[in-house]
Amino acid sequence: MAGNNPKGDETAMKKLLLASVALMLAAPAMAQMNPAPTIAPAPTAAELANRPPRAPGISTAVAIEGAIEANRVCQGNTYKTTAMIADSAGVPIVVISNDGAAAVTQRIAMSKIQAAMKYHMTSGEVAEKAKTDAALMAEIKANPLIETARQGAVPIMKGPETIGFFAVSGAPGGDKDEVCVRAGLAKIAGKY
Repeated sequence: MAGNNPKGDETAMKKLLLASVALMLAAPAMAQMNPAPTIAPAPTAAELANRPPRAPGISTAVAIEGAIEANRVCQGNTYKTTAMIADSAGVPIVVISNDGAAAVTQRIAMSKIQAAMKYHMTSGEVAEKAKTDAALMAEIKANPLIETARQGAVPIMKGPETIGFFAVSGAPGGDKDEVCVRAGLAKIAGKY
């Protein structure tokens, strides 16, 4: 019980402090070991000079609500997923990974969004179409932002206008990812 043994509390505090210092010293080395970076390189001077606002999309609060719901549904099926919602230009508004989700799921979610954005359909429709269209398949493989067409991203529509994209990655199959996307979209329906 805390407070009953001042000497024990002091020892525990010293151990905690020592562990914290060890983690702080190890952090730079651990940061350099990232096997699957998910963030783009630092911006160039030209990019920093021109800082336009985010493209039209859903609000951050609504994006968070949708992403949490998608991950909740996937987690209920034991899938460790990442949910990503991007604006109409494909720039992420929110990226939320479930505990234990592989780092690469963030990059895969982005590639699904890129496919949905480029071809103006769900990423699953792109993947299905690429199976029978050799030219499309070659184009996808040559695009470093996509490389492989996968199911699991859906355009977010407001009437006839695409205002964003919603992707999930990490379930054992894009069809299962898309179920979670659809659950997230249902949760936020009418809020954008």
